[in-house]
Amino acid sequence: MRLTILGGGGFRVPLVYGALLTDRGEGRVTEVVLHDLDAGRLSAVARVLAEQAAGAPGAPTVTATTDLDEALRGADFVFSAIRVGGLAGRADDERVALAEGVLGQETVGAGGIAYGLRTVPVAVDIARRVARLAPDAWVINFTNPAGLVTEAMSRHLGDRVIGICDSPVGLGRRIARVLGANPREAWIDYVGLNHLGWVRGLRVAGRDELPRLLADPALLGSFEEGRLFGVDWLQSLGAIPNEYLHYYYFNREAVRAYRQAEKTRGAFLRDQQAHFYEAVAEPEAKALDVWDRTRAEREATYMAENRETAGAGERDADDLSGGYEKVALALMRAIARDERTTLILNVRNRSTLSVLDGDAVIEVPCLVDANGAHPVSVAPLPGHATGLVCSVKAVEREVLAAAESGSRRTAVKAFALHPLVDSVNVARRLVEGYTDVHPGLAYLK
Repeated sequence: MRLTILGGGGFRVPLVYGALLTDRGEGRVTEVVLHDLDAGRLSAVARVLAEQAAGAPGAPTVTATTDLDEALRGADFVFSAIRVGGLAGRADDERVALAEGVLGQETVGAGGIAYGLRTVPVAVDIARRVARLAPDAWVINFTNPAGLVTEAMSRHLGDRVIGICDSPVGLGRRIARVLGANPREAWIDYVGLNHLGWVRGLRVAGRDELPRLLADPALLGSFEEGRLFGVDWLQSLGAIPNEYLHYYYFNREAVRAYRQAEKTRGAFLRDQQAHFYEAVAEPEAKALDVWDRTRAEREATYMAENRETAGAGERDADDLSGGYEKVALALMRAIARDERTTLILNVRNRSTLSVLDGDAVIEVPCLVDANGAHPVSVAPLPGHATGLVCSVKAVEREVLAAAESGSRRTAVKAFALHPLVDSVNVARRLVEGYTDVHPGLAYLK
Protein backbone atom coordinates (compact mmCIF):
# COMPACT_ATOMS: atom_id res chain seq x y z
CA MET A 1 0.00 0.00 0.00
CA ARG A 2 1.32 3.43 -0.96
CA LEU A 3 1.11 6.48 1.29
CA THR A 4 1.94 9.91 -0.08
CA ILE A 5 2.78 12.58 2.49
CA LEU A 6 2.29 16.16 1.31
CA GLY A 7 4.49 18.44 3.37
CA GLY A 8 6.93 15.53 3.45
CA GLY A 9 9.75 17.78 4.57
CA GLY A 10 7.78 18.80 7.65
CA PHE A 11 9.14 18.35 11.14
CA ARG A 12 6.43 15.94 12.34
CA VAL A 13 6.72 13.46 9.46
CA PRO A 14 8.96 11.12 11.54
CA LEU A 15 6.04 10.68 13.94
CA VAL A 16 3.94 9.25 11.11
CA TYR A 17 6.76 7.04 9.85
CA GLY A 18 7.47 5.82 13.38
CA ALA A 19 3.83 4.74 13.69
CA LEU A 20 4.08 2.87 10.37
CA LEU A 21 7.10 0.95 11.67
CA THR A 22 4.94 -0.52 14.42
CA ASP A 23 2.30 -1.77 12.01
CA ARG A 24 2.29 -5.41 11.03
CA GLY A 25 0.16 -7.73 8.92
CA GLU A 26 -1.57 -7.49 5.58
CA GLY A 27 -2.75 -4.20 4.17
CA ARG A 28 0.00 -2.17 5.79
CA VAL A 29 1.86 0.69 4.16
CA THR A 30 4.87 -0.64 2.24
CA GLU A 31 5.84 2.52 0.34
CA VAL A 32 6.02 6.13 1.52
CA VAL A 33 6.37 8.99 -0.95
CA LEU A 34 7.42 12.34 0.53
CA HIS A 35 6.46 15.48 -1.36
CA ASP A 36 7.63 18.97 -0.51
CA LEU A 37 8.53 22.13 -2.39
CA ASP A 38 11.81 22.37 -0.45
CA ALA A 39 14.33 19.73 -1.53
CA GLY A 40 16.61 20.52 1.40
CA ARG A 41 13.88 19.83 3.95
CA LEU A 42 12.99 16.62 2.12
CA SER A 43 16.59 15.47 2.34
CA ALA A 44 16.78 16.26 6.07
CA VAL A 45 13.60 14.37 6.92
CA ALA A 46 14.62 11.44 4.72
CA ARG A 47 17.81 11.15 6.81
CA VAL A 48 15.76 10.99 10.03
CA LEU A 49 13.49 8.32 8.53
CA ALA A 50 16.46 6.27 7.37
CA GLU A 51 17.83 6.20 10.91
CA GLN A 52 14.38 5.27 12.24
CA ALA A 53 14.18 2.37 9.80
CA ALA A 54 17.64 1.00 10.58
CA GLY A 55 17.20 -2.55 11.84
CA ALA A 56 13.40 -2.45 11.55
CA PRO A 57 12.19 -5.50 9.62
CA GLY A 58 9.90 -4.70 6.71
CA ALA A 59 10.27 -0.93 7.02
CA PRO A 60 8.35 0.93 4.31
CA THR A 61 10.51 2.19 1.48
CA VAL A 62 10.88 5.97 1.27
CA THR A 63 11.18 8.10 -1.85
CA ALA A 64 11.09 11.87 -2.13
CA THR A 65 10.01 14.23 -4.88
CA THR A 66 9.21 17.89 -5.47
CA ASP A 67 6.78 16.96 -8.29
CA LEU A 68 3.24 16.94 -6.90
CA ASP A 69 1.64 14.98 -9.74
CA GLU A 70 4.35 12.32 -9.53
CA ALA A 71 3.75 12.04 -5.78
CA LEU A 72 0.00 11.58 -6.17
CA ARG A 73 -0.10 8.99 -8.96
CA GLY A 74 -0.77 5.52 -7.61
CA ALA A 75 -1.40 6.67 -4.03
CA ASP A 76 -3.77 4.65 -1.87
CA PHE A 77 -3.71 7.25 0.90
CA VAL A 78 -2.65 10.88 0.80
CA PHE A 79 -1.66 12.51 4.09
CA SER A 80 -1.81 16.30 3.73
CA ALA A 81 0.26 18.29 6.23
CA ILE A 82 1.31 21.29 4.19
CA ARG A 83 2.11 24.75 5.55
CA VAL A 84 1.51 27.46 2.98
CA GLY A 85 3.96 30.29 3.64
CA GLY A 86 5.97 28.19 6.08
CA LEU A 87 6.59 29.10 9.69
CA ALA A 88 7.69 32.58 8.61
CA GLY A 89 4.13 33.06 7.37
CA ARG A 90 2.74 31.86 10.70
CA ALA A 91 4.97 34.33 12.54
CA ASP A 92 3.70 37.12 10.29
CA ASP A 93 0.10 36.07 10.96
CA GLU A 94 0.71 36.43 14.68
CA ARG A 95 2.60 39.71 14.41
CA VAL A 96 0.00 41.50 12.25
CA ALA A 97 -2.87 40.44 14.51
CA LEU A 98 -1.15 41.28 17.78
CA ALA A 99 -0.30 44.74 16.45
CA GLU A 100 -4.07 45.30 16.26
CA GLY A 101 -4.59 43.89 19.74
CA VAL A 102 -6.29 40.69 18.58
CA LEU A 103 -5.25 37.05 18.68
CA GLY A 104 -2.90 35.77 15.98
CA GLN A 105 -2.97 32.03 16.73
CA GLU A 106 -2.69 29.86 13.61
CA THR A 107 -6.17 28.31 13.78
CA VAL A 108 -8.11 30.70 16.02
CA GLY A 109 -9.20 34.27 15.31
CA ALA A 110 -7.43 36.59 12.89
CA GLY A 111 -4.37 34.39 12.49
CA GLY A 112 -6.50 31.38 11.62
CA ILE A 113 -8.43 33.36 9.02
CA ALA A 114 -5.23 34.63 7.39
CA TYR A 115 -3.80 31.13 7.34
CA GLY A 116 -7.03 29.79 5.87
CA LEU A 117 -7.11 32.42 3.12
CA ARG A 118 -3.57 31.44 2.11
CA THR A 119 -4.14 27.71 2.37
CA VAL A 120 -7.58 27.07 0.87
CA PRO A 121 -6.61 27.82 -2.77
CA VAL A 122 -3.63 25.46 -2.49
CA ALA A 123 -5.70 22.75 -0.78
CA VAL A 124 -8.39 23.01 -3.45
CA ASP A 125 -5.77 22.57 -6.17
CA ILE A 126 -4.48 19.48 -4.39
CA ALA A 127 -8.02 18.08 -4.09
CA ARG A 128 -8.61 18.56 -7.79
CA ARG A 129 -5.34 16.82 -8.63
CA VAL A 130 -6.16 13.90 -6.34
CA ALA A 131 -9.57 13.54 -8.01
CA ARG A 132 -7.86 13.41 -11.41
CA LEU A 133 -4.68 11.42 -10.66
CA ALA A 134 -5.68 9.17 -7.73
CA PRO A 135 -9.50 9.04 -7.70
CA ASP A 136 -9.58 5.98 -5.44
CA ALA A 137 -7.25 7.45 -2.84
CA TRP A 138 -8.37 8.52 0.62
CA VAL A 139 -7.09 11.91 1.77
CA ILE A 140 -6.27 12.38 5.45
CA ASN A 141 -6.00 16.09 6.17
CA PHE A 142 -3.97 17.48 9.04
CA THR A 143 -3.32 20.84 7.38
CA ASN A 144 -4.55 23.67 9.57
CA PRO A 145 -7.08 25.13 10.01
CA ALA A 146 -8.04 21.46 9.74
CA GLY A 147 -11.83 21.74 9.73
CA LEU A 148 -11.89 24.61 7.26
CA VAL A 149 -9.37 23.00 4.90
CA THR A 150 -11.15 19.63 5.07
CA GLU A 151 -14.43 21.34 4.13
CA ALA A 152 -12.75 23.09 1.18
CA MET A 153 -11.34 19.79 -0.08
CA SER A 154 -14.61 17.92 0.50
CA ARG A 155 -16.28 20.06 -2.15
CA HIS A 156 -14.11 18.19 -4.67
CA LEU A 157 -13.49 14.86 -2.94
CA GLY A 158 -16.70 14.31 -1.01
CA ASP A 159 -16.35 11.91 1.90
CA ARG A 160 -12.98 10.64 0.64
CA VAL A 161 -11.26 13.43 2.57
CA ILE A 162 -11.23 13.12 6.36
CA GLY A 163 -9.68 15.62 8.77
CA ILE A 164 -7.76 14.55 11.86
CA CYS A 165 -6.53 16.32 14.98
CA ASP A 166 -4.80 15.12 18.13
CA SER A 167 -6.46 17.59 20.52
CA PRO A 168 -9.68 15.61 21.17
CA VAL A 169 -7.65 12.41 21.51
CA GLY A 170 -5.39 13.96 24.14
CA LEU A 171 -8.34 15.48 26.00
CA GLY A 172 -10.22 12.19 26.13
CA ARG A 173 -7.09 10.36 27.24
CA ARG A 174 -6.49 12.81 30.10
CA ILE A 175 -10.09 12.61 31.33
CA ALA A 176 -10.07 8.81 31.23
CA ARG A 177 -6.73 8.72 33.04
CA VAL A 178 -7.88 10.83 36.00
CA LEU A 179 -11.05 8.76 36.23
CA GLY A 180 -9.03 5.55 36.36
CA ALA A 181 -10.50 4.29 33.09
CA ASN A 182 -8.83 2.73 30.07
CA PRO A 183 -9.14 5.27 27.20
CA ARG A 184 -9.53 2.38 24.73
CA GLU A 185 -12.63 1.20 26.59
CA ALA A 186 -14.24 4.63 27.00
CA TRP A 187 -16.83 6.26 24.76
CA ILE A 188 -16.08 9.98 24.54
CA ASP A 189 -19.06 12.22 23.86
CA TYR A 190 -17.24 15.01 22.04
CA VAL A 191 -18.80 17.46 19.60
CA GLY A 192 -18.00 20.76 17.90
CA LEU A 193 -15.70 22.10 15.21
CA ASN A 194 -11.97 21.56 14.96
CA HIS A 195 -10.32 23.33 17.94
CA LEU A 196 -13.80 24.32 19.13
CA GLY A 197 -15.35 21.31 20.86
CA TRP A 198 -16.45 20.02 24.25
CA VAL A 199 -16.41 16.66 26.03
CA ARG A 200 -19.89 16.28 27.50
CA GLY A 201 -19.63 12.72 28.71
CA LEU A 202 -17.26 9.79 29.08
CA ARG A 203 -18.95 6.41 29.24
CA VAL A 204 -17.33 3.30 30.63
CA ALA A 205 -19.37 0.08 30.52
CA GLY A 206 -22.45 2.17 29.75
CA ARG A 207 -22.05 4.53 32.71
CA ASP A 208 -21.24 8.22 32.26
CA GLU A 209 -18.32 8.98 34.56
CA LEU A 210 -18.01 12.70 33.73
CA PRO A 211 -20.45 13.85 36.45
CA ARG A 212 -18.17 12.17 39.02
CA LEU A 213 -15.24 14.19 37.71
CA LEU A 214 -17.15 17.48 37.65
CA ALA A 215 -18.34 16.94 41.23
CA ASP A 216 -14.83 16.40 42.60
CA PRO A 217 -12.82 19.69 42.69
CA ALA A 218 -9.56 17.95 43.59
CA LEU A 219 -9.88 15.46 40.75
CA LEU A 220 -11.07 18.12 38.30
CA GLY A 221 -8.11 20.35 39.06
CA SER A 222 -5.57 17.56 38.74
CA PHE A 223 -5.13 17.55 34.95
CA GLU A 224 -4.28 20.09 32.27
CA GLU A 225 -7.74 21.39 31.35
CA GLY A 226 -8.70 21.70 34.99
CA ARG A 227 -5.64 23.83 35.65
CA LEU A 228 -6.01 25.76 32.39
CA PHE A 229 -9.70 26.72 32.69
CA GLY A 230 -10.17 26.50 36.46
CA VAL A 231 -12.43 24.16 38.40
CA ASP A 232 -15.21 26.69 38.90
CA TRP A 233 -15.53 27.47 35.19
CA LEU A 234 -15.59 23.81 34.18
CA GLN A 235 -18.30 23.12 36.75
CA SER A 236 -20.26 26.09 35.40
CA LEU A 237 -19.99 24.72 31.85
CA GLY A 238 -20.83 21.17 32.88
CA ALA A 239 -18.37 19.99 30.22
CA ILE A 240 -14.65 19.90 29.49
CA PRO A 241 -13.70 22.19 26.60
CA ASN A 242 -10.95 21.61 24.09
CA GLU A 243 -7.81 23.48 25.18
CA TYR A 244 -8.16 25.91 22.26
CA LEU A 245 -11.29 27.35 23.83
CA HIS A 246 -8.97 29.04 26.31
CA TYR A 247 -8.42 31.61 23.55
CA TYR A 248 -12.15 32.39 23.67
CA TYR A 249 -12.95 32.12 27.36
CA PHE A 250 -9.81 33.99 28.46
CA ASN A 251 -9.12 36.01 25.35
CA ARG A 252 -7.95 39.22 27.00
CA GLU A 253 -5.45 37.40 29.18
CA ALA A 254 -4.22 35.29 26.24
CA VAL A 255 -3.68 38.30 23.99
CA ARG A 256 -1.83 40.14 26.76
CA ALA A 257 0.42 37.14 27.39
CA TYR A 258 1.23 36.73 23.70
CA ARG A 259 1.98 40.43 23.29
CA GLN A 260 4.33 40.33 26.27
CA ALA A 261 6.10 37.13 25.23
CA GLU A 262 9.68 37.35 24.01
CA LYS A 263 8.62 35.48 20.88
CA THR A 264 5.30 34.35 19.48
CA ARG A 265 4.79 30.60 19.06
CA GLY A 266 5.27 30.87 15.31
CA ALA A 267 8.51 32.83 15.67
CA PHE A 268 9.80 30.30 18.22
CA LEU A 269 9.05 27.36 15.91
CA ARG A 270 10.45 29.21 12.89
CA ASP A 271 13.78 29.70 14.62
CA GLN A 272 13.82 26.29 16.30
CA GLN A 273 13.16 24.40 13.09
CA ALA A 274 15.66 26.48 11.13
CA HIS A 275 18.30 25.31 13.62
CA PHE A 276 17.06 21.72 13.27
CA TYR A 277 17.36 21.64 9.49
CA GLU A 278 20.76 23.30 9.63
CA ALA A 279 21.99 20.77 12.21
CA VAL A 280 20.70 17.75 10.31
CA ALA A 281 22.40 18.98 7.13
CA GLU A 282 25.80 18.49 8.78
CA PRO A 283 27.35 15.24 7.41
CA GLU A 284 28.31 13.90 10.84
CA ALA A 285 24.94 14.72 12.46
CA LYS A 286 22.91 11.97 14.10
CA ALA A 287 19.67 13.10 12.53
CA LEU A 288 17.30 11.09 14.70
CA ASP A 289 18.91 12.30 17.94
CA VAL A 290 18.70 15.93 16.78
CA TRP A 291 15.05 15.43 15.86
CA ASP A 292 14.22 13.80 19.21
CA ARG A 293 15.73 16.66 21.21
CA THR A 294 13.98 19.28 19.09
CA ARG A 295 10.63 17.52 19.37
CA ALA A 296 10.87 17.27 23.17
CA GLU A 297 11.43 21.02 23.43
CA ARG A 298 8.60 21.71 20.99
CA GLU A 299 6.08 19.61 22.94
CA ALA A 300 7.11 20.96 26.34
CA THR A 301 6.53 24.57 25.25
CA TYR A 302 3.14 23.96 23.60
CA MET A 303 0.59 26.65 24.69
CA ALA A 304 3.12 27.85 27.27
CA GLU A 305 1.67 31.38 27.38
CA ASN A 306 -1.83 30.07 28.10
CA ARG A 307 -0.58 27.83 30.88
CA GLU A 308 1.41 30.69 32.37
CA THR A 309 -1.65 32.96 32.30
CA ALA A 310 -3.69 30.31 34.10
CA GLY A 311 -0.91 29.28 36.47
CA ALA A 312 -1.24 25.77 35.08
CA GLY A 313 2.43 24.86 35.35
CA GLU A 314 4.33 22.45 33.11
CA ARG A 315 2.73 19.87 30.85
CA ASP A 316 2.42 16.35 32.24
CA ALA A 317 4.98 13.91 30.88
CA ASP A 318 2.19 11.71 29.51
CA ASP A 319 1.03 14.58 27.27
CA LEU A 320 4.35 15.09 25.51
CA SER A 321 4.08 12.18 23.09
CA GLY A 322 1.67 13.73 20.56
CA GLY A 323 -0.96 11.44 19.08
CA TYR A 324 -2.13 12.54 15.64
CA GLU A 325 0.08 9.91 13.98
CA LYS A 326 -1.76 7.21 15.93
CA VAL A 327 -5.09 8.59 14.76
CA ALA A 328 -3.83 8.61 11.16
CA LEU A 329 -2.62 5.01 11.40
CA ALA A 330 -5.85 3.81 13.05
CA LEU A 331 -7.86 5.57 10.34
CA MET A 332 -5.84 4.01 7.52
CA ARG A 333 -6.04 0.55 9.06
CA ALA A 334 -9.79 0.78 9.56
CA ILE A 335 -10.35 1.71 5.91
CA ALA A 336 -7.72 -0.52 4.30
CA ARG A 337 -8.51 -3.63 6.39
CA ASP A 338 -12.10 -2.94 7.35
CA GLU A 339 -10.99 -2.99 10.99
CA ARG A 340 -13.97 -1.17 12.40
CA THR A 341 -13.18 1.40 15.04
CA THR A 342 -14.41 4.66 16.55
CA LEU A 343 -12.37 7.85 16.17
CA ILE A 344 -13.03 11.56 16.66
CA LEU A 345 -12.66 13.03 13.18
CA ASN A 346 -13.50 16.00 10.99
CA VAL A 347 -16.20 14.93 8.54
CA ARG A 348 -19.23 16.32 6.75
CA ASN A 349 -22.11 16.87 9.13
CA ARG A 350 -24.89 15.17 7.19
CA SER A 351 -27.66 15.37 9.80
CA THR A 352 -25.54 15.06 12.95
CA LEU A 353 -25.92 18.65 14.20
CA SER A 354 -29.28 20.07 13.18
CA VAL A 355 -28.08 23.69 13.50
CA LEU A 356 -25.63 23.19 10.61
CA ASP A 357 -26.20 22.08 7.03
CA GLY A 358 -25.16 18.67 5.77
CA ASP A 359 -21.95 19.82 4.05
CA ALA A 360 -20.52 21.62 7.08
CA VAL A 361 -17.44 19.82 8.41
CA ILE A 362 -17.69 19.12 12.13
CA GLU A 363 -15.55 17.23 14.68
CA VAL A 364 -17.37 14.29 16.26
CA PRO A 365 -16.99 10.59 17.05
CA CYS A 366 -17.21 8.51 13.87
CA LEU A 367 -17.56 4.83 13.13
CA VAL A 368 -14.88 3.96 10.59
CA ASP A 369 -14.84 0.99 8.22
CA ALA A 370 -13.86 0.18 4.65
CA ASN A 371 -16.41 2.69 3.39
CA GLY A 372 -14.93 5.60 5.33
CA ALA A 373 -15.97 7.60 8.39
CA HIS A 374 -19.59 7.87 9.47
CA PRO A 375 -20.49 10.50 12.10
CA VAL A 376 -22.35 9.19 15.12
CA SER A 377 -25.59 10.83 16.14
CA VAL A 378 -25.05 13.21 19.06
CA ALA A 379 -27.28 15.19 21.38
CA PRO A 380 -27.78 18.90 20.56
CA LEU A 381 -25.25 21.36 21.91
CA PRO A 382 -26.27 23.72 24.73
CA GLY A 383 -27.12 27.25 23.68
CA HIS A 384 -23.78 28.87 24.51
CA ALA A 385 -21.89 26.27 22.47
CA THR A 386 -24.39 26.37 19.61
CA GLY A 387 -23.95 30.12 19.28
CA LEU A 388 -20.16 29.87 19.16
CA VAL A 389 -20.14 26.94 16.71
CA CYS A 390 -22.59 28.67 14.35
CA SER A 391 -20.69 31.94 14.53
CA VAL A 392 -17.31 30.37 13.74
CA LYS A 393 -18.79 28.17 10.99
CA ALA A 394 -20.25 31.32 9.39
CA VAL A 395 -16.75 32.83 9.42
CA GLU A 396 -15.34 29.70 7.79
CA ARG A 397 -17.92 29.94 5.04
CA GLU A 398 -16.91 33.56 4.36
CA VAL A 399 -13.26 32.46 4.15
CA LEU A 400 -14.23 29.80 1.60
CA ALA A 401 -16.25 32.35 -0.37
CA ALA A 402 -13.37 34.84 -0.36
CA ALA A 403 -10.90 32.18 -1.48
CA GLU A 404 -13.19 31.15 -4.32
CA SER A 405 -14.13 34.64 -5.50
CA GLY A 406 -10.95 36.55 -4.67
CA SER A 407 -13.16 39.21 -3.08
CA ARG A 408 -11.32 41.48 -0.68
CA ARG A 409 -14.67 42.71 0.67
CA THR A 410 -15.65 39.13 1.57
CA ALA A 411 -12.30 38.65 3.30
CA VAL A 412 -12.97 41.74 5.42
CA LYS A 413 -16.38 40.29 6.26
CA ALA A 414 -14.77 37.04 7.42
CA PHE A 415 -12.48 38.89 9.83
CA ALA A 416 -15.20 41.27 11.04
CA LEU A 417 -17.67 38.49 11.87
CA HIS A 418 -15.24 36.52 14.01
CA PRO A 419 -16.08 36.66 17.75
CA LEU A 420 -12.47 37.57 18.59
CA VAL A 421 -12.23 40.55 16.21
CA ASP A 422 -13.94 43.50 17.85
CA SER A 423 -14.29 46.07 15.06
CA VAL A 424 -14.97 46.28 11.34
CA ASN A 425 -12.19 48.86 11.12
CA VAL A 426 -9.79 46.40 12.74
CA ALA A 427 -10.90 43.80 10.17
CA ARG A 428 -10.10 46.20 7.34
CA ARG A 429 -6.66 46.93 8.75
CA LEU A 430 -6.00 43.22 9.21
CA VAL A 431 -6.72 42.54 5.54
CA GLU A 432 -4.43 45.41 4.58
CA GLY A 433 -1.70 44.15 6.88
CA TYR A 434 -1.92 40.56 5.71
CA THR A 435 -2.01 41.36 2.00
CA ASP A 436 1.06 43.57 2.50
CA VAL A 437 3.17 40.76 4.00
CA HIS A 438 1.79 37.66 2.25
CA PRO A 439 2.33 37.25 -1.51
CA GLY A 440 -0.08 34.32 -1.29
CA LEU A 441 -2.95 36.75 -0.66
CA ALA A 442 -2.34 38.77 -3.82
CA TYR A 443 -5.48 37.19 -5.31
CA LEU A 444 -7.69 39.29 -3.02
CA LYS A 445 -8.89 42.27 -5.04
